[in-house]
Amino acid sequence: CWEVRKHNSSEWCHFIRSNPDCQLDGGFLDYLNGVFCVFPPRLLPLAVTLYAVWLLYLFVILGVTAEKFFCPNLSAISTNLKLSHNVAVFSLTSPLHGVTFLAFGNGAPDVFSAVVAFSDPRTAGLAIGAIFGAGVFVTTVVAGGIALLKPFTAASRPFLRDVIFYMVAVFLTFMVLYLGRIRLGEALGYLGLYVFYVLTVVLCTWIHRRHRGDGLAPPGPWEPEMPTDVEEPESSGTNSGDYAEEYRPLLPSQESSLRILTTALSPLDYRKWRRKPWYWRLFKAFKVPVELVLLLTVPVVDPDKDDLNWKRPLNCLHILTSPLLCVLTLKSGAYGLYQIQGIFPVWGLVTLVASALALIIFITTSNEEPPKYHCVFAFLGFLASAMWINAAATELVNILRTLGIIFQLSNTVLGLTLLAWGNSIGDTFSDLTMARQGYPRMAFSACFGGIIFNILVGVGLGCLLQMISSQPLVKLEPDSPLVWVLAGALGLSLVFSFVTVPAQCFQLGKAYGLCLITYYLVFLCVALLTEFRVIHFSTP
Repeated sequence: CWEVRKHNSSEWCHFIRSNPDCQLDGGFLDYLNGVFCVFPPRLLPLAVTLYAVWLLYLFVILGVTAEKFFCPNLSAISTNLKLSHNVAVFSLTSPLHGVTFLAFGNGAPDVFSAVVAFSDPRTAGLAIGAIFGAGVFVTTVVAGGIALLKPFTAASRPFLRDVIFYMVAVFLTFMVLYLGRIRLGEALGYLGLYVFYVLTVVLCTWIHRRHRGDGLAPPGPWEPEMPTDVEEPESSGTNSGDYAEEYRPLLPSQESSLRILTTALSPLDYRKWRRKPWYWRLFKAFKVPVELVLLLTVPVVDPDKDDLNWKRPLNCLHILTSPLLCVLTLKSGAYGLYQIQGIFPVWGLVTLVASALALIIFITTSNEEPPKYHCVFAFLGFLASAMWINAAATELVNILRTLGIIFQLSNTVLGLTLLAWGNSIGDTFSDLTMARQGYPRMAFSACFGGIIFNILVGVGLGCLLQMISSQPLVKLEPDSPLVWVLAGALGLSLVFSFVTVPAQCFQLGKAYGLCLITYYLVFLCVALLTEFRVIHFSTP
């Protein structure tokens, strides 16, 4: 399909429609047909601009869904499964929560993007580029930025453990790329290695707490400090403001169902809106349509609230909208539009059943008190937000492949730049903010701990799902020499940190941060020069 730009502009549309390689798998929009058939050749810059804006908006959808809907429901599920943070001595639930539920919540956009990209051999390079590119970016730019912002003493044993596991994962991926294929045993090996990593974290924490003799003692020199709920209380929910107590009525009053519905569907906190600067308002206005649609389709259970965020009219509406969302986004609506016996569509059946169930729940519940089965809405919200993330990731991969065809760029360079930057921007801001607030060790540990989940679960689960759906062997043939530059750069950055951090007695300052950021800039220059064939490498 890359040959389309070599033809005369009058032949672009026919070439796209007649070439099987130009057919995008999944997704709701045909981007190749749009740019080469709908837009005339002279308006190609306009089409690219619109695609770039839509690409940015897809990253916003991924970020908002993961932050405000996916992670809160995941946290509620872990609480209901008794996996929440526990203050009991020798409790293993806190590290287990961090390396499983918290890692899944933070890495959801990366993992879903990798799974979607691995589902098609033509876009597997996007997944490799994004996973390796995000690894280089997070372990150099983000980690270096933390050291520049707030010099600190790194947590030695967790750092060495995470770097060793990550180097093993990178080496395993390098071998898979060298062989050009991944079999069932190797895909299961990725997931097994992550399970082993989780068990190692839990075992090390248990040994340390038993040796310390007090589960609530201050963190040691090698243990990252954890901000507790008491230190930094944060009110959750979209409509919470700093002056909630001031505006709370002295006597409780019963609100009507319509008032509850309109308040719950408002993504804006007007008191907060007035206090924020203009650029925050602009970005918020950019996000409001996404948040409104998500509020309509994804329930959120909040264990920190007295009413668990129970909004009776809206939650009853979710009984209808969430299942409809799931069937209409699964396989890009193929299952939802399927005609039962060639007569009745699946989405119609779901609408009837869900409407009846919503009516029953509305009649048998009250606005003031959540029902005993309210935790089920956390599972429903988790599923609905996962479907949103999967749908956005599918569109993201398709539009990146389209941009690669337009500009004659390999999937790998698009993965290590646009996809890696877009998926890492949330982690970057959260880690740097955490460091600025006085928790640099925790932020630094998150840099290495989170990307272990992304590479092991992203590659393992992505390839495993492709094997289940199509073939027992997944081919991972590098689409350019850039893959080897990327793998080598990631491995070299890990070795650099593995050697220099202990050599500095885990005292990380501005010199270390500056070296990491310089390293990334040099790597990015070499990668782009390799992509544009200014630098030539012999591939294995």
